[in-house]
Amino acid sequence: MIKLVVFDWDGTLMDSAQQIINCMRLAAADCALPVPEEAAIQHIIGLSLPVAMRRLFSEMNTEVHEAMMDAYAARYVTDAGGPARLFSGVSTMLASLEMQVPLALATGKSRRGLDRVLGQLGWKQRFAASRCADETASKPDPCMLLELLDEFDLHPSQALMVGDTTYDLDMARAAGMSAVGVTWGAHAPDLLKVSLPEVLCTSVGELTAHLRHRVC
Repeated sequence: MIKLVVFDWDGTLMDSAQQIINCMRLAAADCALPVPEEAAIQHIIGLSLPVAMRRLFSEMNTEVHEAMMDAYAARYVTDAGGPARLFSGVSTMLASLEMQVPLALATGKSRRGLDRVLGQLGWKQRFAASRCADETASKPDPCMLLELLDEFDLHPSQALMVGDTTYDLDMARAAGMSAVGVTWGAHAPDLLKVSLPEVLCTSVGELTAHLRHRVC
């Protein structure tokens, strides 16, 4: 029986991809750097910010990466990239699930960024635990999930990861956990299939039904 469900945030629960893309492009312009294509930015959503910057600006040095992180954060906290909203049905799904099983987050966001958005939603108490990319290793390293398993004293078979990227699914597999992929986020279904999720869900309703079945 599943005793813990761990969700990714951006692209899984929150429809924030366009906000992230816009902020990254604005930050690059602020730093007088070549502005990355939207597809390139979408592919790195889910990674920690330092890892994302190294991939997007691989020919640049650490000083440039750090300047980009500062510029991105400045744009993000002022909502310069436009609004981000929960995917339709997510709030209802979580309200239903939290009556049956503890919920946790494993996200590429910083702790500051996650706390900010949870506070805006009034959700600071909704999740039993969370791990952020600036506290531990970036996905797809399994460290986030291994720490959560240890916190709840669970075997990997007792927990389930839900995410929209191969980074989420590969992280779960490295931790010995099963994972559910969702197709409405950053990575395309064909790419997600390569990471062998137990199922790919195409709607929040389908995900809700699958999770209810797994936690019963």
